[in-house]
Amino acid sequence: MRATVAAVLKRHGRIDALVNNAGGQYPAPLATISAKGWDAVVRDNLTGGFLMARECVTQWMGDHGGAIVNIIAAIWGGMPGMGHSGAARAGMLNFTETAALEWAPVRVNAVAPGWIASSGTDRYAPEMRATIRAMSKLVPLQCLGTESEVAAAIVFLLSAAAAFVSGACLRVDGAAPNAKRIWPEVGTGGSTEAFNGFRLAATPKVLQG
Repeated sequence: MRATVAAVLKRHGRIDALVNNAGGQYPAPLATISAKGWDAVVRDNLTGGFLMARECVTQWMGDHGGAIVNIIAAIWGGMPGMGHSGAARAGMLNFTETAALEWAPVRVNAVAPGWIASSGTDRYAPEMRATIRAMSKLVPLQCLGTESEVAAAIVFLLSAAAAFVSGACLRVDGAAPNAKRIWPEVGTGGSTEAFNGFRLAATPKVLQG
């Protein structure tokens, strides 16, 4: 981490923004997650983001300012089947809130994507396909989000337009966490028009047909 940030500074002379977007997990119930598997996901989704942010602040932003956006997930209400990832990303949210206090005037925020129609959905095992295809019916907006919609939220938080926004978490989830399972209706059956700002964006194979 130290060497990477130092190399960026040597080449570009400054670091104005950091997006902590590295992460990953695998579906598994809590009872079957090994200590090694848990540690791997936590290191990927929490520890790595902390270390990268710390180096950017230590080597540049602490003296010059900047903005950090940490990508987490729609963790509200738990993440059954991905408890290791949910715990790590909840930790990243609290880290975001703490860093916004300790590192000000560096702005530190989080973006919490919900179910997004990204290429990553094609990486899950075949037995997950039916679940992925059914997700949109659990979203009040009756659709999955797009990569462009997540990117737009990140761009806003990094921009001067968000100069007074720090320690916040911007949800990009179509209000899915608000659709309590005891409430039978999660929308009227209509969808909003998707924002697709990436010219090369493609529909994931699991959602085609």
